[in-house]
Amino acid sequence: MQERKRIRIGISGWTYAPWRGKFYPEGLPHKQELAYAAGVFSSIEVNGTFYGMQKPATFRRWAQEVPDDFVFAIKAPRYITHIRRLRDIEAPLSNFLASGILELGEKLGPILWQFPPSFQYERERMENFLRLLPSDFSEAMKLARKAEPPFRHPLTKPAKNLALRHAIEIRHESFAVPEFIDLLRKDNVALVCADTVEWPLLMDVTANFVYCRLHGSEKLYASGYDGKALDRWARRVLTWMKGGEPRRGRRASPKKPRHCAHRDVFVYFDNSMKICAPRDAQSLQDKIRKKA
Repeated sequence: MQERKRIRIGISGWTYAPWRGKFYPEGLPHKQELAYAAGVFSSIEVNGTFYGMQKPATFRRWAQEVPDDFVFAIKAPRYITHIRRLRDIEAPLSNFLASGILELGEKLGPILWQFPPSFQYERERMENFLRLLPSDFSEAMKLARKAEPPFRHPLTKPAKNLALRHAIEIRHESFAVPEFIDLLRKDNVALVCADTVEWPLLMDVTANFVYCRLHGSEKLYASGYDGKALDRWARRVLTWMKGGEPRRGRRASPKKPRHCAHRDVFVYFDNSMKICAPRDAQSLQDKIRKKA
């Protein structure tokens, strides 16, 4: 799956009223919006899992509605990152894994762990968190079997033991230290490259894939990207995909990442207010096709 498509440009969420009649055709039934969006983009970042638990049947339905080579990025629950703030999360992590994300099989892309703006870096807490994260489906299934009622569900055993990918989005300046970058590289966890006016924009490559979230560089969640900005992101994406690093950009560590001949790159537009996200995502797709 990853060998066929190394660059995946997509959107964060797909159910937005302002998109109807603009991105989505007039009169398209709401239940067909995922299938329509999946026909335009090769990946979508799921937001609903951040706000509440889903069920295995929901993930199975989503998997059936998208093409075979499509992948979902799954946003981990805010209960773990924002409420528990990574403390005593063994049970919540098991509950999350048992909710059905493994039902996506090969259509499961990276799992996104978004930290709140007030959450500061602490080495011990971060090390403990990274130690808990499953690296593949087999480890995830073992954790899922420990889920508590009512989150415990019968789960379909994956056909093969696929690797799991994790990405972390930081929103506090205290994370911009070499020590944190070293921890992520040790466990092949991606540091999200987040374009925003409010949080650190770091371009340290910490894994064998790159994960970008474009929130709007002028107004959070709302401002769009003009042609020059999208050209700049297209060059960055192609450089990452070819195993390189953009020459410009802030980095927390002076150390170079481990050499890769090529990387998978995931880019999600989260400037979802109005019609910016799908429009900008389509424009970036077009620019990358022309430059590749």
